[in-house]
Amino acid sequence: MNRKQSWNIVTFFLVIIFGLTAATLLKQDRDFSENENRALASMPTLTLPSLLSGDFATNYENYLTDQFVFRDGWIGLKTTVERLTLRQETNDIYFADDDYLIEKHTGSFETEQAQANITYLAAFMEKMSETYGSDHLTAMVVPNAVDILRDKLPPFASPYDEEDYLEQIRNALPDGVWFDTSRVLQQHKDEEIYYRTDHHWKTLAAYYVYAEWIKEKGLGDTSLDEYEITTVSDEFEGTVASKVGIRIRPDTLEIFEPVDPVSYLLTYNRSDDVRSTVYQMQVLDSKDKYSVYYGGNYGLIEAKTNAGTGRRLLIIKDSYAHCFTPFTYQLFDQVDMLDLRYFNDSLEQFMEGKDYTDVLFLYNAAGFAEDTSLARLTT
Repeated sequence: MNRKQSWNIVTFFLVIIFGLTAATLLKQDRDFSENENRALASMPTLTLPSLLSGDFATNYENYLTDQFVFRDGWIGLKTTVERLTLRQETNDIYFADDDYLIEKHTGSFETEQAQANITYLAAFMEKMSETYGSDHLTAMVVPNAVDILRDKLPPFASPYDEEDYLEQIRNALPDGVWFDTSRVLQQHKDEEIYYRTDHHWKTLAAYYVYAEWIKEKGLGDTSLDEYEITTVSDEFEGTVASKVGIRIRPDTLEIFEPVDPVSYLLTYNRSDDVRSTVYQMQVLDSKDKYSVYYGGNYGLIEAKTNAGTGRRLLIIKDSYAHCFTPFTYQLFDQVDMLDLRYFNDSLEQFMEGKDYTDVLFLYNAAGFAEDTSLARLTT
């Protein structure tokens, strides 16, 4: 290779590197990635304190990563190359058996936030137990697929043992409050209880947990025969698939409707937005098909039913509750779903005068460990 050829190669790579960087900086920023179903980082504000602390550099790196030109295509190319080299994971996601993409959640359970959230939940449950008693109070922190489906993980995979973290939560709570979702899900791990392409559990898994929960709480019994199961989409590709950027076998998405249903009305965020069904079928034409439940995340959704039982349930939750909550309409006159990530009022003030008879806390394990809003349980 002569000198001229060497310079041509150097020039080519410089043009690629600086050209792509310039294109990234000049293009209009995106606020939201529909493909990944999350907000994208925006340009950070440069201040002297943020510069000296290193926060600006970190935030700017996140900004460039999120706003990089042709981002989705680069993610897919990276994954394809890694698969060709027989790698069994990428972007903290395992390529598991039966076409499962399973998130590792590396480090999620070892942070100060994860430990603080145990303290917040324990304090909240201790206070609630004085009012409701353990018979009417439940904490469910649902294990993720990496825990329950570990038999599907690649050889030599070494995921963090979520059960250790769940046991820490259990030990911190008042007696009789914890509901062991792990035990229920382990009994059904050979069934499709998690999506292959998404981080959520499937409605079937939520049903199994609901059935055991109402039995334990003395609320009755149920069977699958009491529900009509309808597949509303066989083209669901969730957020985990978006992180690897390649096509994979899509999921089916099912809804469970009681054969003998109660009627209900849903009020969103204490507004004039009132709906008569959980299922928002119009979203099935979009990327975020899981939003068929309720239409997505809201701070507060209040359901009034004609169950006629005299019981009123508050659910403090993340999106794992979306396919679980409709089951409860058969047993409660009022079911309010409250998401602290989007609810800005005081929780204590909101609960005053509501006359709830039961309180359920329902999160997935990684979501619980990472949530920065749970301090509001105690304020």
